[in-house]
Amino acid sequence: MQTIQPKSGKGFILKKGQKLKVIDIEGEQVSDFFCFLESDLSEYFSSGRTMDYLSSIFVGKETVLYSSKSRPLAQIKEDTVGRHDVLLTPCSCDTFRLIYKDDNPAIGCEGNLLNAFKEFGVKETCLPATFNIFMNVEIDKSGEIKVLAPKSKAGDYVVIEALEDIIVGLTACSALQSNNGSFKPIGYEIMD
Repeated sequence: MQTIQPKSGKGFILKKGQKLKVIDIEGEQVSDFFCFLESDLSEYFSSGRTMDYLSSIFVGKETVLYSSKSRPLAQIKEDTVGRHDVLLTPCSCDTFRLIYKDDNPAIGCEGNLLNAFKEFGVKETCLPATFNIFMNVEIDKSGEIKVLAPKSKAGDYVVIEALEDIIVGLTACSALQSNNGSFKPIGYEIMD
């Protein structure tokens, strides 16, 4: 198992048919997942398309993660938690400045993902909504979004199979609200 340290990220290639196991090592830690099609960086994970074709805001076992051009990029094969988010964007400097009133904001998951993607030639300066693994988001009747403590416990995991060759970015989330007030590492394994 490889480890992503708290408030950081990693990038890697996942070939078609390979599986990525994302593990919450200590419990209640979110991991932002985003990917680009390796052969065409203008095509990337789309939470909007995924929700459209799923007809739901809830993703879990067997959910296909679609691209911005409606291509199936990956599929969730195993899921021990069953509660994740595809609505919210990755935390960023602006998240910390606007929501947390931080005068010296961290780069957040967006910055960590963008840094992880640089070695693969990705030149994006911002990212849309990510697949926020283990993130627990609820929407009340008025439409208010609430970020609650993750339901994941130590050892919980998600397995994602690549349906195309993809460039993956993965984080150990940097937002206090998402992680129930603390920061922990995320584990991952690439399996053939």
